[in-house]
Amino acid sequence: MALIAAGLIAAALAGPAEAGSHKKKKPAPPAPNSIAWSQVSGPALGPAQSIGGYAAGCITGAQALPGEGTGYQVIRMSRQRFYGHPELIDYLKGFGRKVAAAGLGTALIGDMGQARGGPMSFGHASHQIGLDADVWLRLDHPPMGRNARESLTEIKYVDYDRVRVTEDWSERQSQLVRIAASDPRVTRVFVNPAIKLAMCRHSWPDRTFLRKLRPWHGHDGHMHIRLGCPAGSPQCEDQRDIPDGDGCGDEVESWLGSVYPVVEKHNGKPQPRYVSMPPACTAVLRAAGTRVAAMDDAHGEKTVR
Repeated sequence: MALIAAGLIAAALAGPAEAGSHKKKKPAPPAPNSIAWSQVSGPALGPAQSIGGYAAGCITGAQALPGEGTGYQVIRMSRQRFYGHPELIDYLKGFGRKVAAAGLGTALIGDMGQARGGPMSFGHASHQIGLDADVWLRLDHPPMGRNARESLTEIKYVDYDRVRVTEDWSERQSQLVRIAASDPRVTRVFVNPAIKLAMCRHSWPDRTFLRKLRPWHGHDGHMHIRLGCPAGSPQCEDQRDIPDGDGCGDEVESWLGSVYPVVEKHNGKPQPRYVSMPPACTAVLRAAGTRVAAMDDAHGEKTVR
């Protein structure tokens, strides 16, 4: 079965049929909705490849980020959104080590992607090709068991009346964002415009990383880290380059007049969401896959993945 599945994926990744074929193409089947993508048993077999765009795509060969490691712990693991391209897994492990070495505490890793990517049934429009990860900005929690990490809430670091960061924002949060954006594999880190302004006003010896900090609504309690398309993923669609400069001054000021809080209305309830997916993703969704085994964490809690 594994060989058949791998062949099915390989054929889909190969692209359209050779020119000159006289056979009539069948119409593409309707795109599976987001519920189907959240119910797969595990990552699709095959080499690690991100397919399509960040908001319309999928992934083969995804890996699960271990629930805890040096300098980080994954929260809300019951969502089954702790998968990513091996490049993202490597990045987050290294990020955790840097956070620990800087003495900042323990980073809280939020949503990454689903086992085969694809659209999520609530929450994000992106996070579909294994190259996105949310990291919470609060650093006040020591290592905890997985059950305790299910009910955590974000700290909002933006005062929307003043359109500035709150008094809870500190050097620790600033350094956390700097570490996240300084890795060359990162192309964007989405943060609230007020947080971008605070980072612009900080005195940094090297300000080159500021260019990657992109203002976006919401993102007042976490940052959204995005990696560029990795090698070996020819069907991965990168975003266009960000503008030159550090994005401070007029650019960030233009955002401040329209900053508003984003309220999630889904309450975690799955809803069908239809996205126009690359043709190769049909095979990825249907392919045989691996299943991540349950494991005991450091606190002896059994977690089904």
